[in-house]
Amino acid sequence: MFSHIFVGVSDFQCALAFYQPVLGALGIEARFLDASRPWAGWQSQPDPRPLFLIGRPYDQQPHHPGNGQMVAFLAADRAAVRDAYAVAMANGGVSEGAPGLRPEYHEHYYGAYFRDPDGNKLCVACHVAES
Repeated sequence: MFSHIFVGVSDFQCALAFYQPVLGALGIEARFLDASRPWAGWQSQPDPRPLFLIGRPYDQQPHHPGNGQMVAFLAADRAAVRDAYAVAMANGGVSEGAPGLRPEYHEHYYGAYFRDPDGNKLCVACHVAES
């Protein structure tokens, strides 16, 4: 469905220091890093797409987080949700909802919500029952 998702950031080094460990906790591998542009990308496995990208907005205007916009990363299990949330909190994230079941979405939805240092809303979610 998606080719890529791009999230604008205002301080690239701060954002990189946040996203590298959070995405690493989910086992999402970096594909490239170009600090001169600045932008960085991570890829899905086993396919090379979709990509998740961060960088300065293309129009060189200041970044503004959107209201009602969110990027949700898929976690293999509930432990991965908890780990990614803990890493996000340890690296400048702001909680929007601690890890837990959200049965209003569906019976096995287990998610955590947080914002990156620029205020972009993110989610890490697992959709399977706990084993």
